[in-house]
Amino acid sequence: MRVVLADDSTLLREGLVRLLAEEGHEVAAAVGDADQLIAVLERAAETGEKPDAVVVDVRMPPTHTDEGLRAAVQIRERWPEVGVLVLSQYVERRYATELLTDDSEGVGYLLKDRVVQVDEFLDALERVGAGQAAFDPEVVRQLLTRSRRSDPLGTLTAREREVLAEMAQGHTNAAIAVRLHISQSAVEKHANAIFDKLDLIGTSGYSRRVLAVLRYLGT
Repeated sequence: MRVVLADDSTLLREGLVRLLAEEGHEVAAAVGDADQLIAVLERAAETGEKPDAVVVDVRMPPTHTDEGLRAAVQIRERWPEVGVLVLSQYVERRYATELLTDDSEGVGYLLKDRVVQVDEFLDALERVGAGQAAFDPEVVRQLLTRSRRSDPLGTLTAREREVLAEMAQGHTNAAIAVRLHISQSAVEKHANAIFDKLDLIGTSGYSRRVLAVLRYLGT
């Protein structure tokens, strides 16, 4: 897989370059700010060598606020075929939902601490590069916890909340069945109940159901 990295931490950036190279991935570029990231994508588009995915930090120079997020949104708009895996030091609810306003295909959101879990990081990156969704379990847990106080999530059963959390991480029904040790038909039953309770009837498609859940959590 061809990857572009953007993070202002030289230590983390170089560590990721080495990790990805060891895993057989090609790191096309590794830059330290959002402007350089967009410039790399523009040159790649001109030469027909766009990466399969980019890994971008939320906060980068010069203000260290949301430069990385804005670059990620721009990439999604201009080159939707390029997967975007966003890294963040903390669970930043606004950033997680803003990036997913239009479509969550090929989008991921991981906490930086998760990078040290090499298998989980690589799995998330490969899923995003393949056009799937990948969300950090801790991000999903905190979003669910914050939302229970004042919305219909409080009407879900404990099992339905577990299924919803797995769905929001981007797992398919088959994968959820394995992870929760239940049948796939049971997962489908719980999913239908979730969509009924959240008034999401008619939403279809793997990535669109993730988007629907995250949109709801952002309200």
